[in-house]
Amino acid sequence: MATLVIMPAWNEHEVIGQTLAELAEKVPDADLLVVDDGSRDDTPEIAERAGATVLRLPFNLGVGGAMRCGYHYARRFGYDRAIQIDADGQHDPGDIVAVLDGLERADISIGARFADKGTYKVRGPRKWAMSLLSGIISRLAHTRLTDITSGFRAANRRAIEQYCRHYPAEYLGDTVDSLVVAIRSGLSVTQVPVEMRPRQGGVPSNNPAKAAIYLVRSLFALFIAMTRRPVSYQEAD
Repeated sequence: MATLVIMPAWNEHEVIGQTLAELAEKVPDADLLVVDDGSRDDTPEIAERAGATVLRLPFNLGVGGAMRCGYHYARRFGYDRAIQIDADGQHDPGDIVAVLDGLERADISIGARFADKGTYKVRGPRKWAMSLLSGIISRLAHTRLTDITSGFRAANRRAIEQYCRHYPAEYLGDTVDSLVVAIRSGLSVTQVPVEMRPRQGGVPSNNPAKAAIYLVRSLFALFIAMTRRPVSYQEAD
């Protein structure tokens, strides 16, 4: 099946070349699309030299906006599957095949960090938010989901179509909001255990204050998602 790897990137010149080289080795049959989210460094040039197709956004939209462009690209060029992966090297390209295989039993496959694989941990308000979100959305999806905010996720044709019709650019819209609306619109979800790696470059932005803000904003994102109208495919067609 035609597979597209979508990589949103913003000022990732330190690591994106290495990440793309590893992707080309692990999934040689997949096409690589980098959505440059208004980078001010040479991220897009490095990506092009590494063999990726690059969509250049004129200014920074955030992960949601970049991924929305990526899914429209996937639909326009008829890809059967699309998978999101970070440019910073935290997502192991060796897990891509396993996450894609999850699409054999569901429309959306999530690479889950908290599913009995690896040592990645979170604490404090961020952990509380993730646990609460996972519990609520697991009930909606009628399956156990442990990592609702993972950006390592794959979509089949039906999910790509769904994302083209509803994929918010707001904070957590690309994870919580898009997933909740997809489930409420009838799409199925599964998860695959993956191992998170340390960032290969750059500086993590987490701190206690941001973790507390994350808790509040994640609950607000869930509330907004639950009030949205599900997508009716018959109506949209």
